[in-house]
Amino acid sequence: MELSDYIRILRKNWLVILATTLIGLAAAAGYSLTRTPMYEAQAVVFVQSTTGTTVSELQQGSTFAQARITTYVSLVREPVVMNPVISELELDTSASQLAQSVTSTSPVNSTLIEITVQNADPVQAADIANALGASLAAAVERIDTPAGQEVSPIKLTRVRDALPAYAPSTPNVPLNLALGIFFGLALGIGIAVLRAVLDTKIRSPRDVEALTDRPLIGAIPHDPKAKERPLILQADPRNPRAEAFRSLRTNLQFLEMDGGHSFVITSSIPTEGKSTTTLNLAIALADSGKRVALIDTDLRKPKVAEYLGIEGGTGLTDVLIGRARVADVLLPWGNRSMYVLPAGKIPPNPSELLGSERMHKLLEALSQEFDVVLCDAPPLLPVTDAAILSRATSGAIMVVAVGRTTTHQLDGALDALETVGSKVAGVVMTMVPTKGADAYSYGYGYGYGGYGYQESKTKKAPKVKTPKKSSGTRRSGTASSEDATAFDDLLKPR
Repeated sequence: MELSDYIRILRKNWLVILATTLIGLAAAAGYSLTRTPMYEAQAVVFVQSTTGTTVSELQQGSTFAQARITTYVSLVREPVVMNPVISELELDTSASQLAQSVTSTSPVNSTLIEITVQNADPVQAADIANALGASLAAAVERIDTPAGQEVSPIKLTRVRDALPAYAPSTPNVPLNLALGIFFGLALGIGIAVLRAVLDTKIRSPRDVEALTDRPLIGAIPHDPKAKERPLILQADPRNPRAEAFRSLRTNLQFLEMDGGHSFVITSSIPTEGKSTTTLNLAIALADSGKRVALIDTDLRKPKVAEYLGIEGGTGLTDVLIGRARVADVLLPWGNRSMYVLPAGKIPPNPSELLGSERMHKLLEALSQEFDVVLCDAPPLLPVTDAAILSRATSGAIMVVAVGRTTTHQLDGALDALETVGSKVAGVVMTMVPTKGADAYSYGYGYGYGGYGYQESKTKKAPKVKTPKKSSGTRRSGTASSEDATAFDDLLKPR
């Protein structure tokens, strides 16, 4: 992953990161506010030897005192030292309980003992520390005085008295808040990265490039009103989504497919926008002056006739079983050089019909007559229709819905095409976000905002009346008798 990927992850999950940071801050603040403020007071006791007058004797006494330091440090928390303090100060506690609030240490290579006491009352903390220093000195004098002698060889002197503290030592509110923010932020970033690692959906062109070396020929922006206006080139030609289809048209014309110009447009799973992509691409090609043949080869759930508002009861199925002539069911649409062959009735054997010799001859005949032939085919993963049909065309165009298609699904669809030896002409990304971390600009990013463009709120796609029969001359928008003869001659068995 590159730096831009991590920035995208942080932008996409900023709400999660902010929430965990605030939770960490709130937890730290709650902990700090519910803790009883504790004050520290420290008394320092000096340990020295009282025997010897020469340098050698004094050195030996100092070594002896240092050797006893560890014992005296531990002795501070023992009842022999604690009990006199409890009695003197009239504390309502036991020696073991008092020991929990007392810490005794000794700096390295020194003969000093530091006695630290924590208490909710700063004055009492100082009194206990001073009393412990005095009690330790008395206890050491009793314990270390040899039998038969009146003076102990070790003397403890309190060299620094404990004073009441002005500010509590705990809780350390600034430190706690800083730690709460840090851990909350770290948790949020961890969750964001984990979500990104576990997310298998296609989010960017890089996800597509990791699965195939075929070019990305189009990126269609997400349109929340796509269901209301599927034919965006007809409903709102100046919309950025319409411009994206024109970019797709341009890129498609520059594809090197060994001179072929018939394409199967399919997807991995349903609801990725393959049908609307096929329809708008066909309209864009026709608007550029190309003669376009659009075939609804989805013989399971056909949508072309419904979207175009034409009669789809008779169509491809009738042609393939020899019940209708091509010229009779190939319908013009939209006062353009665009002809549509609906799916017709849903047959019981779609795969067999699409893989038949008659279907191959139909595609060959249409390819000779039209500049571009587009086939709207079913998704690849549920059924094999598109894979079978793609072998008879120049290549397949894969439609991938951003945020909906997973890498496993796209990989499986590409494998299905590779298995039958089909070519992938290119990939079209649909439902591309125009805002947020996953936003991706492909041709339409420049937009029309600077030219005073405002999207129409009431404009709807005009309904096109289609003649019941495709009779007449080519100038009137229908297939000619010469076309019909050419198509039907090619479809006759040899």
